[in-house]
Amino acid sequence: MRGVLFNGKVEISDNIEVRDPRPNEVTVRIRAAGLCHSDLSVVNGTIPFPPPVVLGHEAAGVVEAIGDQVTTLEPGDHVVFSTLSNCGLCAACESGHPTMCSKSIGKLSKPFTVNGEKAFSFANVSAFVERTVVLERQAVKIPDDVPLESAALVGCAVMTGVGAVLNRAKVSYGESVAVFGMGGIGLNVIQASVLAGATKVIAIDMLPAKEAVARQFGATEFIDASQGEVVDQIKALSSGGVDYAFECVGHPAVIRQSIDALGKGGNAVILGVPKADAEASFLVSGMYMDKGILGCRYGSARPRHDIPMVIDLYKAGRLKLDELITRTYELDQFEQALQDLEAGELARGVVTL
Repeated sequence: MRGVLFNGKVEISDNIEVRDPRPNEVTVRIRAAGLCHSDLSVVNGTIPFPPPVVLGHEAAGVVEAIGDQVTTLEPGDHVVFSTLSNCGLCAACESGHPTMCSKSIGKLSKPFTVNGEKAFSFANVSAFVERTVVLERQAVKIPDDVPLESAALVGCAVMTGVGAVLNRAKVSYGESVAVFGMGGIGLNVIQASVLAGATKVIAIDMLPAKEAVARQFGATEFIDASQGEVVDQIKALSSGGVDYAFECVGHPAVIRQSIDALGKGGNAVILGVPKADAEASFLVSGMYMDKGILGCRYGSARPRHDIPMVIDLYKAGRLKLDELITRTYELDQFEQALQDLEAGELARGVVTL
């Protein structure tokens, strides 16, 4: 079968094979897969990942086969993927914090074979391929009437952005928010902040052309970061600083800006992924007014609860999914999709299979 392989360089391979599902696994035929900066980060080395690896992790598809211990899914079910291969049994899972499950962190598997050589699965999913195999709990059933191209985005960009607002920060009515970076995650932070009741939602991006889409998703203000003095502008718009600042870029200088933009009692939520050895600094004296810095993995999500919630909000017209898709690509256009992502031209690009 065909898929996107990274083995020192990106290539479209016609010689990928995937093993049969184990007792607690399912085989899924991929229909649509979103292109995420994490995929680009593997290619450019920001995220160190051993090759060869089949790329992709944000996707939706149709179940084709199930293991003999699977009870929640059947062939023909439409599913969205979660990247969490959490155990479901440890203290973290049992207390509703599956992103903290030790078995979901750093786990590598090799369900693929390429020309006789074993290949890794990226983020426990691998989505830029015709078929993949995942744990039963990583495939969350959704209604058949939800477009799979839109549903594909729920598993990463939407879950990370929406979860960061609702699960980690717990934004509430009347509060102020600044969002750095208008990619797929940042736009979902914006729309979730509006859903949560924030009344001042400030979008920040280096590309002034991003203002239109930021306002479409609910931003009340837009700052062109290429003009400088970002922190001063945020403070002027928010009576001295925001309640929450979400960093969705993954750059130490932007992390510093997100911290400096906080008002009294404010919290900065770090969502962007810089290089593994990157360090960021802040003024200690600026933190004494009950300010905080919050890390956030995968939106602090509980995927089997949160993915159906997001789908319900979408069907009720309260969350945008269709509007996130800037462009769709065929598998053969993958390198062009990567170039468009790197150029900042996409809210989300979707590869259809």
